[in-house]
Amino acid sequence: MKPRLKIKSESHEYPVYIENGVRHETYQVITESLDKPASSYMVIADKTVADLYLDDVMSSFPCEDKPFVSIIPSGEASKSLFQYEQLLTDALERGLDRQAVIIALGGGVTGDLAGFVAATYMRGVRFIQLPSTLLAHDSSVGGKTGVNHPLGKNLIGAFHPPSAVIYDSEMLTSMPEKEWRSGFAEVIKHGFIADVTFLDWLQENVSSFSSCSSETINTMLARSIQVKATIVQEDEREQGVRAFLNFGHTLAHGIEAELGYGEITHGEAVVIGMIFALKLSENYYEKQLDYDHIINYLTELGYDLQIPTTCSFENLIKRMKLDKKAADKMIRFVLLEDIGKPKLVAVEDERILSLLEREGELL
Repeated sequence: MKPRLKIKSESHEYPVYIENGVRHETYQVITESLDKPASSYMVIADKTVADLYLDDVMSSFPCEDKPFVSIIPSGEASKSLFQYEQLLTDALERGLDRQAVIIALGGGVTGDLAGFVAATYMRGVRFIQLPSTLLAHDSSVGGKTGVNHPLGKNLIGAFHPPSAVIYDSEMLTSMPEKEWRSGFAEVIKHGFIADVTFLDWLQENVSSFSSCSSETINTMLARSIQVKATIVQEDEREQGVRAFLNFGHTLAHGIEAELGYGEITHGEAVVIGMIFALKLSENYYEKQLDYDHIINYLTELGYDLQIPTTCSFENLIKRMKLDKKAADKMIRFVLLEDIGKPKLVAVEDERILSLLEREGELL
């Protein structure tokens, strides 16, 4: 099977497969993608996804090469040090060595957690991303892995690119609409920061999540992943332009931490963060940006664009100062000089708080 994309990392090049039903060929695709054979396999699977698709994946493996399986609870709460330690214990008890391969079956939470296990177990073993959600199309590519800390999201982690990404778009059909909205936020983000024509294409081709054809889904995935791949290949370790991929995430991570992980989906928070970042961009650059039609589009797709009323603005400021992009005690936002032209900018607390309070008055 031919990969749809290939992504270059500092250590190696890895393929991205996007194909309906490819989960049934997992073993074949993995063995064709690995640089050398695996001594054993361990699947780390989200409980909900495992109930639906684990048997399909496992049946692709021959009897003599069946993976060990560890199931994790569904939801953001699994991106924890507790769950991370438990998975390391599972790997050790099963005798995995440095030639083992870890397979992440699930959404972004599973991929981040399993990737961090792979990055640190025996100082690093290979792993495969087998994403099951639209949101995971973003996190499965680029090599970022990690877990959350009660004080902030993704503060503990490592860069560890996968050996392959195997994206069976058929698995997206089982997602509830809430998960579609969560993942689609990252798709929209890629249009805002890099490709205005992609934003136009999305509005023309995705009018509802329930009516997307497989061809539309596969094209959307490939175009969105290509935006991220282009940026990651230029700046894998987030020393420069890769920070642009955090458009909308500075406030989003603050909202997630303030509400408690799992109370709002990552993508729902990112949409709120992007709208705030657009308004902050207008405030900072003193110019109007043409995005009203995107706001209307997002509203029609069912997004709530307002900051939750239970979030303390002062606490959001404190949490944003813990963001990895913060420097010299200043919050740094990805702002847009224009649609498709992002910049990382240090913004004063007073400017942010003033806009938060103004937005709060509109609730």
